[in-house]
Amino acid sequence: MANVVVVGTQWGDEGKGKIVDWLSERADVIARFQGGHNAGHTLVIGGEVYKLHALPSGVVRGGKLSVIGNGVVLDPWHLIKEIAGIRKQGVDINPENLMIAENTPLIMPYHGELDRAREGQVSIAKIGTTGRGIGPCYEDKVGRRVIRVADLADEATLELRIDRALLHHNPLRKGLGLGPVNRVALLDSLREVATLILPYASPVWKVLNEKRRAGKRILFEGAQGALLDIDFGTYPFVTSSNVIAGQASTGTGIGPGAIDYVLGITKAYTTRVGEGPFPTELDDDDGQQLGERGHEFGTTTGRKRRCGWFDACLVRQTCATSGVNGISLTKLDVLDGFEELKICVGYELDGKTLDYLPTAADQQARVQPVYETIEGWSGSTAGARSWAELPAQAIKYVRRIEELIDCPVALVSTSPERDDTILVTDPFAD
Repeated sequence: MANVVVVGTQWGDEGKGKIVDWLSERADVIARFQGGHNAGHTLVIGGEVYKLHALPSGVVRGGKLSVIGNGVVLDPWHLIKEIAGIRKQGVDINPENLMIAENTPLIMPYHGELDRAREGQVSIAKIGTTGRGIGPCYEDKVGRRVIRVADLADEATLELRIDRALLHHNPLRKGLGLGPVNRVALLDSLREVATLILPYASPVWKVLNEKRRAGKRILFEGAQGALLDIDFGTYPFVTSSNVIAGQASTGTGIGPGAIDYVLGITKAYTTRVGEGPFPTELDDDDGQQLGERGHEFGTTTGRKRRCGWFDACLVRQTCATSGVNGISLTKLDVLDGFEELKICVGYELDGKTLDYLPTAADQQARVQPVYETIEGWSGSTAGARSWAELPAQAIKYVRRIEELIDCPVALVSTSPERDDTILVTDPFAD
């Protein structure tokens, strides 16, 4: 049976939540493989709006197993609050349908404090983080001083991990003008949250491999977008984890041979939250219109997103680094009514033409987009569920995108509602 990885092909906010929810009907297991609660997924089901941050999108579907993999960094206190909020909306969450990898790193309060203190240093260029402690937690993971879910079950191990972490963090905090961490209060808080988190703890790698051998379909869900990947994104304005499809394996403990299809979620235009280069960004009425129509405000932070025309160069690049088999084109309806649309087909840099975004930060900041202009459409694509319901010019736009990114369109999303989706190729087809 096919196993599918879903990744964002831009700077995040491409509409992964809706597509993962739509695909989850065909899956048995939905697994988050990277990121933290800095990512937000909004699902609209039967008029009910669900805002998820740490929980996999599959939790709103009955009869599915949702998994938080070891590639995620998890704030346990946030997770408990999020579970309580979703339960109030009538969604049952319990250890039978939610599982957390035992080796998942935990975000501590001092991670968030460090994150915010660094961003507040006026002498250093801002990265544009959400201040949720994601980056510092990943740093501790690599530095071998992070607290993991399994550590909560043993008092001696927990205290040892805390002492090792504070040996690093307290001097660092002093340099930033922060007081030392209250060790006693932190341990008390961890003991309390441990009773709520440990019932969900499991050897995820083992469970997923058993599910695969049993012929179950697994849907791997990423957060953010490939242009925020720590290696292949617009560094240093990136997240602190690998976002591309290969992370699905290392972030859950299942081999790369288990991945049968990679679906890239791609917005019909481009948006970005926070700092960093954005070649097709629009500061005019068109950019304003895209933002208003697309309701471009961050699910997690509420920050207004920067908006611009579709960048085929960037999407072609991310499709290559993630091995994307097909894309899901989202928010096509936001483009309804534009007299003309532009697509970036290349860049100019120092008198040269490029068909990719260079790696050097100074060059990324200086590239100028080369546009191809396409006629818009006056009809509506909103709510369309078949090609026949789309204006002819909208279909031309979709087909041109396919040509420019060297990747076929598998799905087209025409509204936030899960059923307003045109299926071209079923990623779960055997």
